Amino acid sequence: MNPVTSTGRTNVDIGASANLEVVDKFCYLGDMLSVDGDTDAAVDARIGIGLNKFKQFAPLLTNRDISLIKRGRPYSSCVLSSMLHRSETWPGRKENEVALQRAEMRMVRWMCNVKVKDRVPSKKLRERLGIDDIIFVQQQNRLRWYGHVLRKEDNDWVKKCMEYEVEGLYPMYSHFWYNTSL
Repeated sequence: MNPVTSTGRTNVDIGASANLEVVDKFCYLGDMLSVDGDTDAAVDARIGIGLNKFKQFAPLLTNRDISLIKRGRPYSSCVLSSMLHRSETWPGRKENEVALQRAEMRMVRWMCNVKVKDRVPSKKLRERLGIDDIIFVQQQNRLRWYGHVLRKEDNDWVKKCMEYEVEGLYPMYSHFWYNTSL
């Protein structure tokens, strides 16, 4: 994925005849990082990765000869996990949760061969597949990560980040995993 250059920004000279291009966001180890620290680009990238993974497994996940429960297992382990990879540290924003749920339900309906106009509740479709809501899984992952951080040594840099405050910004919640729906 190519970096997206901001308009009005220039390159940065770091000496030794080397210039760095200033960008608004870029992909690093499969995660989208943006200059404003927002996770919208990361969520969009993970949704795209999940959809690509779903398309790879589509012959299996949409095969009507296989029971819905058996289709739900590879969906959870391959597609859902790829969509939520590294989501433990995303700030909990409603817009991102809605985007994740929309993408999930599009795939769930496709697996169950149900159209939106059929008006089948999402909860019922998830029960047919034996899967949990993507936001519930994300919250479980977030709490598991939080437990790991709490058990770290007090001098560990990850644990120190829990109480890190950036000067000049409005006071933030002390925990990086904060989510109002927990």
